[in-house]
Amino acid sequence: MPFSEFVGNQQIVNALRSMLESERVPNAMLFGGPRGLGKFTLARMFAQAANCARLRDDFCGECDNCRRIGKLAGISKLIEQGLAERGESADAAMVERMPLLIETHPDVWAVVPDPVRLKTPVVRPVLHVGQLRAVQRAAYFKPVARRRVFILDGAETMRWDHANIFLKILEEPPETATLILLAPNPYLLLPTIRSRCLQFFFAPLETAEVARMLGERTTWPAGARKIAAQLAEGSPGAALALDLEGAIELRRTALGILAAAATIRPSANLFAQTTLLTKGQRAPFETVLEVFYSLLTDLLEVSADCAGPALRNPSLEKELLDLGQRVDSLWVARAMEGLDELASRARRNINRQLGLDAVALSLSGDQ
Repeated sequence: MPFSEFVGNQQIVNALRSMLESERVPNAMLFGGPRGLGKFTLARMFAQAANCARLRDDFCGECDNCRRIGKLAGISKLIEQGLAERGESADAAMVERMPLLIETHPDVWAVVPDPVRLKTPVVRPVLHVGQLRAVQRAAYFKPVARRRVFILDGAETMRWDHANIFLKILEEPPETATLILLAPNPYLLLPTIRSRCLQFFFAPLETAEVARMLGERTTWPAGARKIAAQLAEGSPGAALALDLEGAIELRRTALGILAAAATIRPSANLFAQTTLLTKGQRAPFETVLEVFYSLLTDLLEVSADCAGPALRNPSLEKELLDLGQRVDSLWVARAMEGLDELASRARRNINRQLGLDAVALSLSGDQ
């Protein structure tokens, strides 16, 4: 799978190929943008091209280096294997002593937020200090092929005091290593880390492009592909992983909470709905928040009577139009502010249901 088969963000692909061809490869890069746009995939492709035995600005996919690095495409299974090898009873000391490091080639590491356990993973995996120290040591090793590449997924999860360890690598970077940080929101990283990285922001794809990709890689009917592409909001990875029926039901439940919050007094089933959303859903809480933001964006356009782009939640158009007549743009703005605060507190492990209840209650009684 050469660079030409990567979907979307061709400007970034072209920039990476130009670096490789001119042999002017940076020591650190930061890939930002929403999940599911292929940041990890492109970082893995870059690692293959940087070490391909046959090509300079691309990768053949057939040489030993390409094939071994290409195994990172199955990162989920490799993470499971790593956790199984460490054991289910890992404590804090073992997590730091045996950091989760995915290595299919001696020159290329994938470092991911550590879920600690396979069967009962922690709610919010983070990059641990043991992982960062391991990268700090290994970055200065001489490469077996041409270049050492370290892909740090979820870079924004590292604690700021631990991030100083990583900053030391960037201040004195090794000539034969490149560190690629992946973060949906780069601004959650230390400014001093961002400033030392060449930054690329991955933009969402057009809905039609996502639908076309689904047509090539799935057997879904045309109607399902269209709805999935709309719900994925420009993210091919999100579209491929989408449980269409579950995604629509999640949005319907979230919209029901917003509708109940817009009444003079919260309806009797409001807290039952928030319980279902926070405890009965398989989707991560971050995904739940993204659904609320998507619905509120639609509501903002509907309540302001904007002739903007198509709704992000077309299957709920009737319900959105009805609720849009009962709320105004100020109400939507307050809802977004409440979600912003909830998202910030969720990173500090507050009770998420109570936080969602508080947001809903703060919006009632004004319409």
